[in-house]
Amino acid sequence: MLEMKGMKIVSEKKTVQFDFVETESQKKEFEAALTRLKEQRGAQMTLLQEAQRIYGYLPAEVLKRMARDLDVPLEELYSTATFYSQFTFVPKGKYTISVCIGTACYVKGAGDILDDLASSLNIQPGETTEDGKFTLESCRCIGACGLAPVLKVNEEVYGRLNKKKSEKVLVTYQKEE
Repeated sequence: MLEMKGMKIVSEKKTVQFDFVETESQKKEFEAALTRLKEQRGAQMTLLQEAQRIYGYLPAEVLKRMARDLDVPLEELYSTATFYSQFTFVPKGKYTISVCIGTACYVKGAGDILDDLASSLNIQPGETTEDGKFTLESCRCIGACGLAPVLKVNEEVYGRLNKKKSEKVLVTYQKEE
């Protein structure tokens, strides 16, 4: 169970504290999108997508700004954002590792690969490493069933994996700054 208390995310396993930091370019880009879209009917979904693209997640401060400028209740924005799995309220790591656990991948060992990566990174699926480098996720289908089991690191797809090959993929990104 996740619960948002200010800017502290509390889960059953760990508490992660983070501060919202907005660059001037992010602020300008978001303000331009807000100005461009706020008078359009149904702008809410498009602005949520723009905010996530700009910030990498949906910061509470940005949602409050959107609610005020769109003149919609904050709860309405939150309800929309929680309905769609594409949105996240916590920052993700530099590298997001998504392990496909769809049927084809799962029967070929994706669950074991996910468990192994979780152990290697010392996090659970849905969590980010303390250094902010990796976020581990499971997903339903990447659409590469012929290459099962499959994982993605950001947008790079790796297929025909086993425990050893998935460890090599991880090591490649651990070496990068």
